[in-house]
Amino acid sequence: GTQVTPKVLEKPGKLKGIARAGVGVDNINVPEATKKGIIVMNKPGGNTLSAAEHTFALMIALSRGIVPACTSLKNGAWDRKKYMGNQLNHKVLGIIGLGRIGRAVAKMASGFDMKVLGYDPISVPKDAEALGIEVTDDLEKIYREADYITLHVPKNEQTLNMISAKQLKMMKKGARIVNCARGGIINEDDLYNALEAGIIAGAALDVFPKEPPENTRFKNIDNCIVTPHLGASTEEAQIEVAVEAAQILTDAIKGGPIKNAVNAP
Repeated sequence: GTQVTPKVLEKPGKLKGIARAGVGVDNINVPEATKKGIIVMNKPGGNTLSAAEHTFALMIALSRGIVPACTSLKNGAWDRKKYMGNQLNHKVLGIIGLGRIGRAVAKMASGFDMKVLGYDPISVPKDAEALGIEVTDDLEKIYREADYITLHVPKNEQTLNMISAKQLKMMKKGARIVNCARGGIINEDDLYNALEAGIIAGAALDVFPKEPPENTRFKNIDNCIVTPHLGASTEEAQIEVAVEAAQILTDAIKGGPIKNAVNAP
């Protein structure tokens, strides 16, 4: 939530480095920091398991109707037939983005005996096949074949609105989509239209283009689960990324190795 803007960096004084306790540096104006000779570093590994577990929590919640069923029962109803669910077992999981979190999700999927299709817009990791991922360079194959699609790519010019009406129409009618990466990778209005029209079966969003979200159409869509950017919000992840961020910052300031710099060779 802390925005390191050009105004913040206008008179940096003795500032030598900025460490982000997490992977995304979209809250830091990296070009301005670079102009001032300030190293910007991130810590991508510490929240990997928490983000992957939250992805799976949302997939399971979507599959079993956990949120609406809970609300229904608390309101006094006992409607078992209405909340008939689906198993993850033997379903096709499409993972877009095979970085640390994407690969952690693939590893978890093996425990559910899911078939995993993977796509990465930058490079395919060497251990992808060992994790049981069938790698494809055809993104449309994932849209056409996956029962579940989960996103683990950064938000940039290439990924902004990468899933919109066209891609949603390619998906199975029973497909479900999860976004624990960054808001704006999915075009929200197109997604809500697809959910209301029954083009896909469900969606779970942990991230939004603007946080807190201004577009609140999800309030009226039963098959859309939303959480307030909780992917890395576990006690374990917060401690780990904070300690690691402090360590890479002190190493850099002391003249040691510079790790995870996003704006230095």
